[in-house]
Amino acid sequence: MHTQHPSTFAPSSAPARGRWRACTLAWAAATAAALSACASPESSAPVSPAAWPARLEALLPADVLLLGEKHDAPEHQRLQREAVQWLAARGQLAALVLEMAERGNGTTGLPRDATPDQVQAALQWKDAAWPWQAYGPVVMAAVAAGVPVLGGNLPRADMRAAMGESAWDRHLPAAALQRQHEALREGHCGLLPEAQIAPMARIQIARDASMARTAREALRPGQTVLLVAGGGHVLRSLGVPTHWPSDLRSKVALAQAGKAQEAIKNEADAVIETPAPPPRDHCAELRQQWGQGARTGG
Repeated sequence: MHTQHPSTFAPSSAPARGRWRACTLAWAAATAAALSACASPESSAPVSPAAWPARLEALLPADVLLLGEKHDAPEHQRLQREAVQWLAARGQLAALVLEMAERGNGTTGLPRDATPDQVQAALQWKDAAWPWQAYGPVVMAAVAAGVPVLGGNLPRADMRAAMGESAWDRHLPAAALQRQHEALREGHCGLLPEAQIAPMARIQIARDASMARTAREALRPGQTVLLVAGGGHVLRSLGVPTHWPSDLRSKVALAQAGKAQEAIKNEADAVIETPAPPPRDHCAELRQQWGQGARTGG
């Protein structure tokens, strides 16, 4: 029987949170790669960042607008900040929901001139996992506009229970669940024991359900909830949108760092190309962090 690696769930120390984020980064990239293998030749055309405001307007009306990012691409956080400012200036932003903070935490009740320290405390922000330097401007733009910022992610304390909840195995169609499993294998660079694939997929699905619930609770007539998460979480066939009721209107904008992979026509309403960040070997980092004794699965 395999022993679970502590960094695959509920990270509590700063190094463990760093490992968890490295896994998340690689998983998101692997999810996109797995989906691109099924790409349609009639996929959405990439959108230049210069055309972002016009593209935002074209995506409305929507009850929820999902912005998918690559976590270590600064240009993606810039697009998020501009989306917050653009929607808020028009009185259309109901709330900002973030993968980067846990469900149950939020800025509701804070004044517009709240300090970054006050905002981070309200969100129980974990800087080791999600650098405030990157996401702070997005969050503070919403706070300054009087818009609540809500944590959407599954609380760390609930992750162990989610791993054992077999009902999540039946949420996605078999083919989609298999893509989740493949993305987890690749995203963890072959270091994750095979026995942990299904439990980790349950966590991903539970995280999507948590973000979907938070967004639904924030809905306001005539306004849009903006949900920011990693690219794999916003895909229609795998992520948050699989938890919507049929009458909820959502739109997906997927940011791609560097040359955009072909997007499945039904996965996103817009694909936004941004400059590629410096090359980075996430697998090498993960192997070093997990140590030479890391298991290779099976």
